[in-house]
Amino acid sequence: MNEEKANLFIYGSLRDRRIFQSVCGLSITRKPSKVNEQTLFAEPALLPHYRRVSPDNVYFYAVPRLSSRIDGFVIYDVPAHAMAEIDRYEGKRYKRETVHINTANGIVQTQTYMATPESMKKHFGDRFHVNLIHELWLRKRIEKFIKKHTRPGERSTDAELERRAQREMLATTERDLVMSHYHTDAVSDYYLEHELDRPQASIKHLYNEQQAKPFIKNYLPLVLKQVLLNQLEERIQARYRFELEHMRTSERYFKRSVSLLMALQMINTNRRTVDLIVRKCLQTMPYERYDLIDYVKYAVQAAKSMFHTRIARAHLERIRSNFQPGVIPLGIEVELSNLGSAAVEPQRSIQKRIDSIYDGFKYFHDFHLDVLSWKLGGYIDDHTGSTDRDRRAGFLELAPGRLNVAGELSRPATADPWLLNHLIQEIVNFYDVRPHSLHLSFQLRKNQIGNQNVLPLGFVKCLLVLGGGPEVKDAGKLWLSRMGYDEITQYGEGEELVFARTSKRKWYLGDDDIANQPPAQATTYVQQYKFIRLEKNANYEPLILCLKGLQLAFNPGDYLSAEQLKNSRKLRQEYEDLKKWATDPTPIGYKTISKFLNTIHDGLMTEAHRHPAHKLHYIDWALNTIDVQIRTFNKQLKKSLKLS
Repeated sequence: MNEEKANLFIYGSLRDRRIFQSVCGLSITRKPSKVNEQTLFAEPALLPHYRRVSPDNVYFYAVPRLSSRIDGFVIYDVPAHAMAEIDRYEGKRYKRETVHINTANGIVQTQTYMATPESMKKHFGDRFHVNLIHELWLRKRIEKFIKKHTRPGERSTDAELERRAQREMLATTERDLVMSHYHTDAVSDYYLEHELDRPQASIKHLYNEQQAKPFIKNYLPLVLKQVLLNQLEERIQARYRFELEHMRTSERYFKRSVSLLMALQMINTNRRTVDLIVRKCLQTMPYERYDLIDYVKYAVQAAKSMFHTRIARAHLERIRSNFQPGVIPLGIEVELSNLGSAAVEPQRSIQKRIDSIYDGFKYFHDFHLDVLSWKLGGYIDDHTGSTDRDRRAGFLELAPGRLNVAGELSRPATADPWLLNHLIQEIVNFYDVRPHSLHLSFQLRKNQIGNQNVLPLGFVKCLLVLGGGPEVKDAGKLWLSRMGYDEITQYGEGEELVFARTSKRKWYLGDDDIANQPPAQATTYVQQYKFIRLEKNANYEPLILCLKGLQLAFNPGDYLSAEQLKNSRKLRQEYEDLKKWATDPTPIGYKTISKFLNTIHDGLMTEAHRHPAHKLHYIDWALNTIDVQIRTFNKQLKKSLKLS
């Protein structure tokens, strides 16, 4: 028996072939040669005498208007079973009607979904952009899966807690499913079941490991705090979705930066309550009798009492009042370690240092912290370039916006220097681990790639003064600790200085809608500055603006790679001079400071298509602050020289 088929005109979210496929199980294409039983043909079409409106900033509605028309696509020969699925997706706000549309081959009769008069009269509550529909649709399916597989049918508070805890444990799986759903093919029910039906993470194997046992009580507070943070951030996302989405200046940015900052502030300003929650949990739940899921459940329950709408709103308003994004996308990597530079080999063996609290984060993956900390881009970096999950000691590295370590998949955290600076500060205060280093990333424009310049020695000295960790040695002399401790020196096929590097990033997976073409800037390049000392409560806002201005005006590249040093006698000599200066610095000259500041100024004044992206008084504040920092260093240096 042949199934009845119909043509369908689409003009809203279903134009995205990934949403269409996730709804009805069939794909769409504009290429006739690719049409088969699972792929339907679509072509551009116009619906006359209607206009498209979106009063809720969520869904699109077709409403009558004689002088208007709606651009969309007609999909041919949609089977009845697929139309039934689409009916369920569209819901009660729409009514399917027969209309006539214009195509390249003439007028075609087709079905389409019109707004019902009743739905248009209602007040729209959930207001957010249409590009979030696919995500919410998939998350509902994931929630349905968890309800089906976790104490099915039970409606108790404890059952709901366990479901929320299970969702925490599946956090990165859910993230990856959302990404694959949005950027490649849709997720089938079979694939969804396969991906989500994973063995439950456990820490019971550690209870009998003699080497691990001393560290279990130190890792559990990390787990509890991380779940508290995640739960607060989810509540913020749910309650302030509209405001948060409107603060994100582009789809390419990490959408959780503001909500993460809010959640971090709520926890960091309420440390006494957090410490009480952790202490009470460990007292009432000795680890020998419980597993990881039990501690996650405890934190999920505790997060309910910590979230207060009034406090969250106050944090949001403060962020919004200071919010002034520029144009250049920005990112961070924060490195923490109680061992400092001895966190990785060979320094750990040379210095014979031991981390008595976390054992160099060797049990990071055992405690599922790679999943629980994904919103902050949590990762253990041992500077070998390895991305495996084996136990290995290294730095605890956090990078909000990093979605996949192995695939270098990431999105910029923000374009706002103020927001980025506060993210750095709150991350450092959230973890009870000693801060070590900071990497700042700035996205390059197309015309900058391949045309980069080597930083002048004077500019490098200025940057080291601003962020290279000036310290007073035992003898009372100033030095630049990041170079003095060899923390940014690398030895491989020759010595090199890992001061700044250009690298490639991807923010997008898959093709674009029906056109099967990747969007512009699917792959980007960033200039990453790795010389910066990370300190608690330091203000990195002027340095962020400084580096952004330099990038725009001077376009610096790698400094100093082994290849650069090998091919340039001048750079080799500069490197030797820089090492001597960092160990025993002399004052930076007035002309160098002036040229440095003028270059930054020129860059910031052209950020937005040859116009400043920030307010002029903000730029002036940053330049004055940079000037004061360098001159203060000179004064301290002269003072220490007199004392010696």
